Amino acid sequence: MSQKHAWRFFRSGGFDQVRLDSGADLFALEHLDQKLWVALSCPTRGVELDPATLDLVDTDKDGRIRPPEIKAAVAWACARLRNPDELIQHSANLPLTAIKDDTPEGKQLLASAHQILRSLGKPDATSISVDDTSNTAGIFAGTTANGDGIVQPESAGDETTRAAIRDVMACLGGETDRSGKPGVSQAKTEQFFAELRAYAEWRQKAEGDEAILPFGEATLPAVAALTAVKAKIEDYFGRCRLGAYDERAVAALNREEKEYLAIAAKDLTITASEVAGFPLARVVAGGALPLQAGINPAWSDAIAAFRSVVVKPLLGERESLSEAEWSEIKGKLGPCEGWLACKAGGSVERLGLARVRELLAGKAAEGVATLIAKDKAYEAEANAIRAVDKLVRYYRDLHTLLVNYVNFRDFYDRKAKAIFQAGRLYLDQRSCDLCLTVEDAGKHAAMAGLAGACLVYCDCARKSTGGKMQIVAAMTDGDSDNLMVGRNGIFYDRKGQDWDATIVKIVENPISLRQAFWSPYKKFVRMIEEQVAKRAGAAEVKAHANLESTAAAVTTADKAKPAEPKKFDVGTIAALGVGLGAIATVVGGFVAGFLSMAWWQMPLALAGLMIVVSLPSVLIAALKLRKRNLGPVLDANGWAVNAKAKINIPFGRSLTRMAALPPGSSRNLVDPYAEKKAARNTVIAVAVVAAVVFALWRYGVVERLAPGILPKSGWMKAREAAAATAAPATPAPEPPAK
Repeated sequence: MSQKHAWRFFRSGGFDQVRLDSGADLFALEHLDQKLWVALSCPTRGVELDPATLDLVDTDKDGRIRPPEIKAAVAWACARLRNPDELIQHSANLPLTAIKDDTPEGKQLLASAHQILRSLGKPDATSISVDDTSNTAGIFAGTTANGDGIVQPESAGDETTRAAIRDVMACLGGETDRSGKPGVSQAKTEQFFAELRAYAEWRQKAEGDEAILPFGEATLPAVAALTAVKAKIEDYFGRCRLGAYDERAVAALNREEKEYLAIAAKDLTITASEVAGFPLARVVAGGALPLQAGINPAWSDAIAAFRSVVVKPLLGERESLSEAEWSEIKGKLGPCEGWLACKAGGSVERLGLARVRELLAGKAAEGVATLIAKDKAYEAEANAIRAVDKLVRYYRDLHTLLVNYVNFRDFYDRKAKAIFQAGRLYLDQRSCDLCLTVEDAGKHAAMAGLAGACLVYCDCARKSTGGKMQIVAAMTDGDSDNLMVGRNGIFYDRKGQDWDATIVKIVENPISLRQAFWSPYKKFVRMIEEQVAKRAGAAEVKAHANLESTAAAVTTADKAKPAEPKKFDVGTIAALGVGLGAIATVVGGFVAGFLSMAWWQMPLALAGLMIVVSLPSVLIAALKLRKRNLGPVLDANGWAVNAKAKINIPFGRSLTRMAALPPGSSRNLVDPYAEKKAARNTVIAVAVVAAVVFALWRYGVVERLAPGILPKSGWMKAREAAAATAAPATPAPEPPAK
């Protein structure tokens, strides 16, 4: 097939890409050299394609789609359609006549499609859509058996099985079946009955054993009451033993007075956390624990329960409890504590021992298992319904995936957005179409910065829904003068929803040749502005310092010595004069050369000067713009791009649109709020005209154009004198011959 099929390619983005325009192209895809694929891997999330479809293609469920999975999906779909050309239709509705029904599998697919439509009340429909196949609640609403192995209580034919299913769901929770109803599976049922057996065996160990249950069933609440106060009683007797060892510790063991003062100003309750941490009762060296009066109020209820269900049955009425009696209680209830620590089947304890034994003795387990087996008998039919859903999704989405994976047609032809394009960002009088969602801007920028494009990372939020996300937008036209962290814009996702976007990070790179051309002049202007601001600031500081020193001198004028007159540094003045003279000579020579040109040569000279200044920046930018590559931006998002997907200058302009007036628009150029510049412009114009006239007179242009209208300048006289001196002497004329 690979040798018989004539592949066609188109060139875009600086490289050749295979065309996938027919079913034959798709059918032969498994034989296409993988080196010619644009991508070798893409994630199943973070792209604008139905995740359910991508999950079907991702057969190993690793969250990534690779070429073998693409080939398998194409082969599966082509084998189930009469004509593979159907796959390039991009339609949401699959015609039933398109299903290939000359095989047992195809017949089952077609029958399942008809069954789905009948279940949804569409028996006469001629096509089926994803909305139909994904409506599992509607498909299985009229039946309790749907092949998923999950059964509901109402599907049972007898009350015993229904009650058992309800008990399973009450103890272990239910599972949702294809119809959307809660039920239980075989695994859940087996777990439930295993828990029942474990619980029954655990209870069996204690029955009839007085060492474990000295009070019978009343032992369990007694142990619970003991457990509630055990740690606190142990703490109390430990403090009493320490006080008996050294009476000096008693005060510290009872907490200091300042700790009571800290909580005295608060509203206290019987369970105040501040009091609960204090000793159970007042610590006395070798003392007994009072059981009524003098108990920490936060523990009074727990001690009362302990006295009622533990102390009284074992020791009788007691006003206090000695440490020896405490040890006796622990020894008496210790076996029960150990037995409780080994509890098994705790999830079914809520049913009670009688119900547990009833379920184990009856045939509930067999009844549920039989019901599940009947449900699974419909598994083949249910799988066929899933196959219909798979085919409908491939019919709608598979070709879209191919033209964003095997080639990047959607990205380069600009008729539809590529699946990795998340939407459009409006910012700084431009719209950016190359926008991708990202999870971590810092991590993404480390790789994406190699793309050579100016990247702007934005935090996006929708206050109406509370949604948040991060995007990266490639600025491929315009300039970066007004791009800065903190600027706001609007982002529209693929569903048309608007998000507030705020710049959080910028990866600087050239944007356009226009920006590069004006860059030297903008840098020069910024340098002048910075120097002016710096000098102005220094002058302000100096003026302030002079004002302070003058004020100080005035206040101490009668005490201060007269200031010494400043001395002029003759050498410095001479050096300054030489420097200014040199500068004047250079500038004068340039002006002289410029003014000596013909009038039509002057604009050419200015244009040439601008080219000389801007050419290096433009050349460097052009080289960088030619290397702009989409690959690193996608690779940073989990793709594996297999080609140099370039974003050249013309294509970049199509990805980022600058603001422009609509065709046929008119505008009024009179700005009523424009700054009044008449006086300033007049002064500048007069100064420029005067400078030009002076230069024309100084270098003799006026003399050449209008001789005698103005006296010659000193420069002209010196030039004429130098020319006369350099010229050879003219010999005297010979007298005429006689």
